[in-house]
Amino acid sequence: MKLRRVPEGLIAEHRSGNWVPLQAEGELSAERAGEMVAFLAGGDATRAAAEEQLAGIDDDRAESIAVDPGTAGLPFQPRSMRAFMLWEDHVIASSRMLVKRFFPPPVPKIVEGFEKVTGKTFPKLKPNARFYEKPTFYVANHAALLADDDPMWWPSHTEWLDFELELAYVLAKPLADATPEEAREAVGGWFVLNDWSARDVQAADARESIFGPVVKSKTFANSIGSDVVTVDEVPDWTRMSGRVHVDGELWCEGSTAGPAHDVGEQLAFASAGERLEPGDVISTGTIPGCCGLEIDRWIQPGQTVELEIDGIGTLTNRIDPDAVPANATVAAA
Repeated sequence: MKLRRVPEGLIAEHRSGNWVPLQAEGELSAERAGEMVAFLAGGDATRAAAEEQLAGIDDDRAESIAVDPGTAGLPFQPRSMRAFMLWEDHVIASSRMLVKRFFPPPVPKIVEGFEKVTGKTFPKLKPNARFYEKPTFYVANHAALLADDDPMWWPSHTEWLDFELELAYVLAKPLADATPEEAREAVGGWFVLNDWSARDVQAADARESIFGPVVKSKTFANSIGSDVVTVDEVPDWTRMSGRVHVDGELWCEGSTAGPAHDVGEQLAFASAGERLEPGDVISTGTIPGCCGLEIDRWIQPGQTVELEIDGIGTLTNRIDPDAVPANATVAAA
């Protein structure tokens, strides 16, 4: 089931293609019919009640009660955000381009020469052993959020703004010191996320900051798509495909195949020694090949960036030269 949140409450995509409101009846309390996380927390029973409602609406009726899906904003207000990095290919390709574009001589020539002569990846570009032992993540800024179609500003502290196409999910159950099996049961729904990045800042942090490369390169903005699909719509999250268009032109595409860690491992690690709650957002990280850094292609003010994941939906933001950080949308509580 695909859901959106509009000012009047939750709407669901009908088989006719129309978006129709969910009604508060039976398993659908007023809260669950109106709020995304509450709906997802209801699990199978709530979803079954909603599906029964949809099945009882014929196509003509769906058209007559249809809601404009363009009024949707953020599907929910995240309680927190954690962004993982799970694909070796993304780590290597991104590290290689960070060195090429942003590291001082003679480092880029040394790396390029080694790889050209040996035909192998420069050792320091590869993830370290811990990458494979424990899932890698950082805690993002859950208050700096953009919805679909919101204007994105050009951050004042970077000259190299970048997009990242990511598959993300929201928790519907609390977790603390969870096993991987318990953790998998806590996933409520999936959506598209854009983890905006400042690449020159990231490179400087990687070279100089004692806290590593996610100090100011990642904390200024994320975008969340309006569409959330329930867990039954994503039986295997490692078989999703996505792509990025800029001003309508296809720039890159990739798939989620082959992550270093599954969802259960991610959440078991994230919940170790602390409590996660419904509404916490987890991003699986950049889909390999799906950021400007990896392909050495760079967005500019005035361009429109559209991210898409098959089976979920799209997420679009224009880089508005006149926008400022205050334009970021904060959903109503």
